[in-house]
Amino acid sequence: MSETTDNASDGRMSFDEAVHYVQQQPDRAAFAAAPVFGERTDDEQQHAEGARVFIVEADGAGSWRVRFVAGPFFSNVYGANEIMAPAEVPDRVRELRFLPSRFDEDWLDGQVQLLIQKLMQANGDLPPEMPDYASAPTVGAGPEAVFPISFIGRDPERK
Repeated sequence: MSETTDNASDGRMSFDEAVHYVQQQPDRAAFAAAPVFGERTDDEQQHAEGARVFIVEADGAGSWRVRFVAGPFFSNVYGANEIMAPAEVPDRVRELRFLPSRFDEDWLDGQVQLLIQKLMQANGDLPPEMPDYASAPTVGAGPEAVFPISFIGRDPERK
């Protein structure tokens, strides 16, 4: 079975197909996301701590570029937000499979999981098992919250 046929079954495209897709119309984008795990532990239920996102987008000059965004979940700080020219794209990125979407730079103002959610929504295929991070209530401690000394590791008996 060819790569194109395999990808057609799940809607994903090869890197070359993603570039072609983006070049057809400048408002299109294609993306791939990969989870980032912390140090390996004995915990069988280890969860992703963040993600790497690669977005193939038009460069506004008739060509394309890849935007690389990476960061921890639930933080507005990105570990990376870089743009790669076609000649700079590493082979390991070219081996990924991409989903069609669109992209708005304003989406970079939020958390990495919100970026992925918006890219999925723009694709029109948000999986039902994906949490709705954009609508989730913000939870935080109010000014009346007092944390016990033991919470931060000090001996409460010590004066």
